[in-house]
Amino acid sequence: MQTSGDTSRHDLTARPWHIIGAGRIGALAAFYLQRAGAHTIGVRPGPAHTRRLSIGFDQHEDGAGSHLALRIVPPSECASVSRLIVACKTPYTDAALARVSLTDDATVVRLQNGIGSLDGRITGHQRMIGAVTASAVMSETHDTLRVVAENATIFGGGERPAWFDALAAHWPQLSWARDIRPPQWRKLVVNAALNPLTAIHDVPNGALLERADLYADMTALIDEADTVLARLDPAWPADSHADVAAVVRATAANTSSMRADIQAGAITEIDAINGWLLRQAETLDLDLPTHRRVVAQIRQLEST
Repeated sequence: MQTSGDTSRHDLTARPWHIIGAGRIGALAAFYLQRAGAHTIGVRPGPAHTRRLSIGFDQHEDGAGSHLALRIVPPSECASVSRLIVACKTPYTDAALARVSLTDDATVVRLQNGIGSLDGRITGHQRMIGAVTASAVMSETHDTLRVVAENATIFGGGERPAWFDALAAHWPQLSWARDIRPPQWRKLVVNAALNPLTAIHDVPNGALLERADLYADMTALIDEADTVLARLDPAWPADSHADVAAVVRATAANTSSMRADIQAGAITEIDAINGWLLRQAETLDLDLPTHRRVVAQIRQLEST
């Protein structure tokens, strides 16, 4: 007799999972999917190959590592994609998705920072599932990743799909939220307050609590973000200071993703984070002077 667990596992493994952006978080997602028995395929322009990675986990008591072998294929070799994880940097989303042919009933999991990168992209009977993670992964070498924080991840948006329980059994601290917006917004405020300031001033996260000038700017960014979100949803608690401070303390020695992008001369995700807040504020006739300033500063850094 087939159990609910058997049904969930069968649904998870019945179709391959394609991954756009199999870098750090994308590779970790592929690792969990493979551990659950799913077939995973990375999608990237260029010749087909197998990417082999060693993955270390700081929070494991024995420090034990694991290995991932992920087949990477160009979009031309992907037929109709019915299960897709989007984990690329938000500025590259449009170009990446334009190369992929989704089935009419495709499920797309958005595992990215910020908000809005898939707006208008998921249509008809296709389904988008939002994902928010507090895990952090660093690249030590080209073929070595280190998971410095294996923390909670939330998928959500409507009814839980049949495959979810089978994946959650192998993805630590993975949970489902029928309403994904509150966790998305909480992560958004953290990113909007932390990322641009650490990138502009080229400092680790902890400096935001140590320097009076940075703390003042961080406070202003949080207040402005909370004002917008409370106007969008009166149920929003509009007091994100404690949440942001907790993340800054927990990651004090870390380099934010936006700081790393600026250091590498790469485009940042500012448009999907602070830029999204500015676009919402414009529709509400609100002014966010601190967000406007940091967005302008990041764009200046991107252009130099």
